[in-house]
Order: sequence, then C-alpha cells, then structure tokens
Amino acid sequence: MDSQAESGAHRIGGIRYRAGDVLRMSCPFTEVTVTGVSRFHVAVRWPWWEIDVAADGIEWNGDVALPTSADHDRGSEYFRTRPAEDTLKAGDRCLVGIPPTVVHVLAVRRFDPPLETGWLPRPATYLDVLRQGESHDARIEEQGYEIDPAGGVPFRLELLFRPFAFLESGDEVVDRDGRAWRFDAPWGWNAFDGGQPSAPSWPLALLFRNGEPTPEAVAAVAEATSTGRHADEVNRWVELTRAEPVTPA
Repeated sequence: MDSQAESGAHRIGGIRYRAGDVLRMSCPFTEVTVTGVSRFHVAVRWPWWEIDVAADGIEWNGDVALPTSADHDRGSEYFRTRPAEDTLKAGDRCLVGIPPTVVHVLAVRRFDPPLETGWLPRPATYLDVLRQGESHDARIEEQGYEIDPAGGVPFRLELLFRPFAFLESGDEVVDRDGRAWRFDAPWGWNAFDGGQPSAPSWPLALLFRNGEPTPEAVAAVAEATSTGRHADEVNRWVELTRAEPVTPA
C-alpha cells in the first residue's frame, strides 16, 4: 500500500483540496440505534458504512463509539449525538451528525490501493483536519482528525478560504525586489538566494508552473498580487483558523 501526504491540491469527488484550506464542515444529523453504553463511550450502529467482509484480518462490527463527557479526549471527536451521549442507553434511538464547524486542512493523504479499514467504501484519500484554534504541533506524532470526503459519510465541506489560491505547489515566482521563490505549500516559501526577508514582496511574476506557464496563469498571478501584501493572506488565514501557520515537516 502506498500512503503519501501531499501539499499540492488533490481532487476528491470533483473538488480539489489542499493543505491550508479553511473549511466549514458539517454532517446532517441522521437517526441511529444505540447498541451499547459505557462510562466513556456510547456505541451506535453506523448508518453510512457497510462491513467489508473481504478485509484481510480486520473485523468491524458495524458500530462506532462516540465519547461521553467523562472521556477527557472528547474534544477530538467531531460527531455528536442528539440527545447528548450521557443521556443515552442501549436500544435508544438518537441522531448523530456534526454541527457546522470551522476546520483547516493539515494534510491530504492518498492511498493506492485504497486502505483496508474493515468497512466499505475503502478510503482512497484522507483529509487530516484541525479544529479552529488548534495549530500543528510537530511534537505530536499523529495529529488531526481523518475524514474521507468520498467515503459514504455525507460530509458537507464549504471552502471558506484558500491561502495563495492563485498559486500551485511547485510554482516559481519572482517578487518586486527581483528575488526568486518556490512555492511548495501555504507556509512553505523557499527563496533561491536563501536570504531575508523570509516572505516575498508583492507583486509577483509567475516564472514556472510545470514548465513554461500559460499567459492566463501569468496574468492571474499578476492580478492577484497587484494590490495587498503577502502578510494579508497570512492574517486572513489566522483570523479564520485562530491558529499559527506552521508547515508539517
């Protein structure tokens, strides 16, 4: 299995997501049956997946456990029940879904062949997202909530903002001061001269995009950077995410 994290945009269900995207995420509340209750979790029969009987060595029973208020890690789970988890008992009917929540994409991970998880459909791509107010922390080995936008769960993902949307990963530009830069990710700007400052001065001129850029691409970058500053893109992202702009290593 090939698992690869990508900084460039990746098309999922006709939509291209990339690291740095700010999304409003939700999932319609759907009626389910409670199959079990413990102090820390409520298990519900998951309505959107099917058991993958062909999975090699992985058995999923069709349930998903959601944390109660007694679970100190409850904040990392986005799905909620109505009524609240603490009020439920086995056999109850309730609703499960995600209220509108602002998140930002930490990484896009692709699996070829699709990942065996025990359920169907098998994920071909995960978006790792962080909640509003949560920044990437390199000290945490596994950070981010995994969602599969094409995996059966009817996520609603609204793109609120994409920093430097006029650029693509691998683009090379020259700034107002004549310095050449490579754009690898929203916070991954690399100056060819290795000098300071560490951000380009606008306007920018597109030099390279998978070879010689088209006149339309050159014009789009020039127009997008004809006013404003590099810092404006960063500040807008910080305003929406309430997080620090850090590129995963």
